[in-house]
Amino acid sequence: MDSRLVNVVVDALDPGHLSRWWAQALSWRVGYSDADEIDVVPPAGEPGLELVFLHVQDEKVGPNRVHLDLDTSSTAEQRETVEFLLDLGARRADVGQGEAPWVVLSDPEGNEFCVLDPRPEYDGTGTVAAVVCQARDPRGLADFWAPVAGFGVVRSSPQVSALRAGNRGPFLEFVSSPTPHTVKNRWHLDVRATRTGPGRERVIADALAAGARHADVGQGDGAGWTVLADPEGNEFCVLSGTVD
Repeated sequence: MDSRLVNVVVDALDPGHLSRWWAQALSWRVGYSDADEIDVVPPAGEPGLELVFLHVQDEKVGPNRVHLDLDTSSTAEQRETVEFLLDLGARRADVGQGEAPWVVLSDPEGNEFCVLDPRPEYDGTGTVAAVVCQARDPRGLADFWAPVAGFGVVRSSPQVSALRAGNRGPFLEFVSSPTPHTVKNRWHLDVRATRTGPGRERVIADALAAGARHADVGQGDGAGWTVLADPEGNEFCVLSGTVD
């Protein structure tokens, strides 16, 4: 489809505070910033997708369908990471995980995320092991997203299908959930056409042909991006410009 996943967008009541919190939580830094957008980017040499924080007025409703999994290399590091994040202002969260080996926390605005137990398959991901999306049909959604994100399917089962771009950087994972998409996602993905491809309009046309649809999230006319929804209703944006 000649497009690439370029960032994860976060709706925030207070983008300044939440972006600074995530920069501290990940040991990343605040990059581009203006009145409408604040970006948090990984340090030089660390793979990862930028987090883009945008102001919204609506409160969070229910558990997010998209969240981050954070990598750890040992049980000691997992424990230390959880303690650090709790001291930073995170809270423990219950999303029905039961006695899981990972720890579910939420950030200051209630966005859930996981601190994983050590897993060798996440070597080379950087601090963020995976961007995780709930899916009623994990393999079907992975098949849609692989060409849109420019990732390849690296593992698949009835419970989870995982995509990745090569051997570095985070996974994009689709995890089985019976819960349908009902409200606008508070976290969503942005993609951009590749420099060598036929352009944004072709990316949009191909995504629509693959099962996407146009979506209205109040973006209005003249926005520099096109809002679509994937086959399960998850919103995403096709940005203007190109990426290598």
